[in-house]
This record gives sequence, C-alpha cells and structure tokens, in this order.
Amino acid sequence: MSTYFIGLSVTYHDSALAIVSEDGEVLFAEATERFLQNKRALNCEPDQLFRIPELLAQYCPRLKKIVIASNWRKKRPIYENVIKKLGFLSASGLLKTGIKKLHSPLTNSQLHHMMACQRSSIGRAGLNLVRIIQEYHPHCEIEFKDYDHHLTHAAIACYGSPFEEAACAVIDSYGEHGSMAFYRYRNQKLEQIHEAKGLSKASLGLYYMKITELCGFDWLKGEEWKVMGLASYGKLNQELYDLLSGIIEVNGFNCAHPTAKLFENIAKLKKFKQRPDSTLEELAEVAYTGQVFFADLGTKLLNHLNEVTQCEKLTLAGGCSLNSSFNGTITQRTGFKQVYIPPAPADDGCALGAAWLAYHGSSPQVLNPPKQLLPYTGSTIKDDAIERLISFNHSLNIRHLPDSITAETAQLLADGKLVGWVQGRAEYGPRALGNRSILADPRDVKMQDLINEKVKFREMFRPFAPSILHEYADEYFEDYQESPYMDKTLKIRKAMQSKIAAVCHVDGTGRLQTVKRGWNPRFYELILQFHQLTEVPVLLNTSFNIMGKPLVHSLEDAIAMFMTTGLDVLVVNNYLISKPQ
Repeated sequence: MSTYFIGLSVTYHDSALAIVSEDGEVLFAEATERFLQNKRALNCEPDQLFRIPELLAQYCPRLKKIVIASNWRKKRPIYENVIKKLGFLSASGLLKTGIKKLHSPLTNSQLHHMMACQRSSIGRAGLNLVRIIQEYHPHCEIEFKDYDHHLTHAAIACYGSPFEEAACAVIDSYGEHGSMAFYRYRNQKLEQIHEAKGLSKASLGLYYMKITELCGFDWLKGEEWKVMGLASYGKLNQELYDLLSGIIEVNGFNCAHPTAKLFENIAKLKKFKQRPDSTLEELAEVAYTGQVFFADLGTKLLNHLNEVTQCEKLTLAGGCSLNSSFNGTITQRTGFKQVYIPPAPADDGCALGAAWLAYHGSSPQVLNPPKQLLPYTGSTIKDDAIERLISFNHSLNIRHLPDSITAETAQLLADGKLVGWVQGRAEYGPRALGNRSILADPRDVKMQDLINEKVKFREMFRPFAPSILHEYADEYFEDYQESPYMDKTLKIRKAMQSKIAAVCHVDGTGRLQTVKRGWNPRFYELILQFHQLTEVPVLLNTSFNIMGKPLVHSLEDAIAMFMTTGLDVLVVNNYLISKPQ
C-alpha cells in the first residue's frame, strides 16, 4: 500500500493538479484548462469531480494515504480579512467607494476582484478530491497541507532543476504578503532570504498587467505574450519611460511605489492608452518601452540577489519568469552564469511545487540527486480513440505507420506542409514542446504569415519558435544557453537568420526550444530526419491550438481543429491523417 502527494494549485486562474509518488517521482501534472478546454480555467477547481476517479485509478493504485497540498495559506492577510468584513469582496462590494486608493497601477475594483476570486478558490480547495476519495477509497487516510504561495513557486523551480545549489527568485503579481520572494537553495532545502511585505510594495506582475492594458490587450486572458512579441517592432519613448520610473523603483530587494506624485503619474498613463485605430508603430512604442523598463527593474533585483548569495546559478519562477525576452539576457546583464526556469513557472506549476514540498516534508532525511524535470507529465491520447475514428470515418485518409512515422512526417514538412503533431504525454506548462505542436518548415519567411492566417487566426506580429537539435544550437544562436522549455529568447546569428527566416523575429531573435534525444526521443528523431533532408536542424514549432483556446486535449479536439483550419496533415501517435482530396 502506498502514500501519494497530490498538489493542487488553487489560484483562481491557471489552476492545476499534480501527483507525486512516495519516492518523489512525478506521476502526473497538468493544468485544469486542458481537460476543460477553457483557457486559463478561471475560477475552476483543479480537482474536477468527473476527472478525479480516473486519475486516482490510473496513478494511485494500492492507495493507503493521500496528502493533499495546496499552494496558498488558508490563513489570509489582515487587509483581505478587513475588506471582506466591510463587504468589498462581493459583487455589490466592487461598486463601493469611500476606501483609500491602493498603491498600485491597477484599480481597487480590479484588485478586490482578484482577492475575492482567490479567497473563494482557497475555500474550495480539495472539496471534490475528498468527496471522491471517501466514495471510492473509504479506508484511505487523508492529510492536508497548505503552503506559502511563493514557496510553492520556488519548490518547482529548485526541486525540478539540475542544480545542487542555487539562488532562487520568485517574481509574480502577488502572494500572501507581496509580489516577490528570494531564496537560497542547497541540500534540497529552501531558505528564504527576503520576502516583499505590505501593500506599499510594488509588483512587477501587476505592472506588466498595466502595460498589457495600455497596449489594448487583456491580461485576464493572459495576453502579456502579445506585448513581448509586439515590443520587437518598437523604439523607446523616453517620456513614458520617465513616467514609469516615477511609478516603480527598485533598491536592493525593495521594489516600491514612490509616494510623491504616484497617483498623478498613474493618471498620466492614460495618455499612452492605445485605441483600436492605433498604428502598429504607436502600439509597439508602448510595448517596447514597457518591456525595457521591466528588464531594467528585473536586472537590478537579480544583480542584488547575486551579490547577496554569491551564487552563479539561478532558478526563476512566478508569472514574470514567462518573460522569455528578458530571460535570454540574464546571463549577460547579471552575475549569474546559468539560469533554470521550470516548464510551468506560473501558477499551474505551483501544484507540483506543493506536492514536492509535502513529499520532502515527509522524508526530510532523503537526499535525491538533482534531476531536471521533463515536462511530459500530462494526459495521453490512446490508440483506441483513433481506432474508433477509423471505424466511423467516411472521408479522412488514415494510415498506420509504426515504422516510418517520423520519416514520412519529415518529408511532408520539407515539402511545405503544415502538420499537427500529437505524441505521448502532454506538456506541463503553457508551451508546446513537441508533443502537442503545430510544426512547419522554418526556411520560408512566408510560413509565419501563412500559419497566422490559416491556422492560428492571430496577429501577424506574433512570432513562432525554433525547435533546434542541441548539437547545432551554438551554430545558430549567439551566446547559446539551453532552453528546454522555450524559456529564453536569444539572438540568431546573422549568417543563419535567412536560413530559418520563418522563426527569426523582426529583431533577429528566436524563442528557442533545445531538443535532446534523452528528453524527447521521437521529436528529436523527427527534427533529425528533417535535417537530413534539408540540412537545417530546426523546425518551426507553435502550440496546437487556435488563439484563445488551450492546447488540444483529446482526439476530438485535435480532429475539430484539423478540420476547421488550414492544417494539411494530422499525426497522432503512429497514425498519419490527411484530408480528402
């Protein structure tokens, strides 16, 4: 009989569930949005009633005990408790006035809405899971753990890294007390160095939300990505940069809002709010300036962390660590020589962080050797689903190619076909890393516009990622660093930019994915076969979804997208599916 550690990310956005064995192995980790096919799964429980029985049966046999670990403290901060009692954390309460304006670029009602949603999510933590365990496993012992939010971010970053010792920075929108925490990691223990505390402290996450808003995008939908893509088209607006400097400043670990003229400066930001008829140049200027200021603040914080810890290795987590444009410059701008960012650095990753904290808490004497986390921990599409499709299909051409699937697909890619590629277990985190991907030939510059127009239905300024064989990456990228989860944007060498024009952004960069055979053998083999045909060890890789939807989860999701977009071929496991002529 066994003990299992189930981590729940009960943040109101990007909730997730992870299962860890009594040996500390990751058995399952996946965001709720995938199963629900609901982008970000706002206000949805991670332990979905209809999903839990299946997960327990598949990953928790011989069940003796379950430790349910969540990523937020049940004891809530004083401010939140006070405004709850005053009635501000309700629908009608959001309309209330007469309370002091919080020191933030966002409005009180926006902040209170987030707090209300978060409080509700914490209150429901584990309800469904306990109901199902009692029903299906009445003799199972249940224990509860709740952890500091930033600690769960730090846990996935450090326990999932290849490092024995590292400095750790967690930077996001907010936690129990503030928006940042810094740690020293060694001997598989996390020692907190500093935590931002108090409402007067600034948040880089909330700041970037504001920049997203200024650009006319929606941060609730997670459209910060668009700011990063758009920034490459812009130039610095010194007036905006100076205004931002009067809203947030960094000194050591202290990130604060200067009180002098704070609200006056925030009001002035309205001048830079973009309109639907704004030109690309106007939009890009705001995005570029906002990104530059973010990177300058992040550099100051990380340089101070480096000075305090005297450590050359950094792990980074929290929503702000999804900023791949900044991530790729850290080793040039700070004293850190190596940077590790987990595949799910935002709140979905906290599920695994919480589960690992519970595991390490139960086995404090066990020191496992460091092992880099592989991101392929999610659901699979089984062959019997494809066999059902074959039985009832009257139009699709479906071939079973167990011995030649990579060779056939590589040839189709070399011929310019757009391929939906579904293999093995789904990726943990927001990025498609070769198991739930749309793939294409990176050589033709027109391919980028073709995919945006025919498949993704999104803005033309958003780039696609180069997935590259590790052995050749230094030939293609300046100051190459491994980027296993598309976590860093690096400069493509001048001589190579035209060779992979479809994945070379307007500023000559690419948000690369390093591919090694040991990490993903089938995806590695596909790129290798493409390399043998074209002499280019790179594929264009983007997520298998359309704008506004999560990565595909089931075969039905994949078929629906295949039939309603310009994809030419769908490959699922060893099956190659093409449309009627």
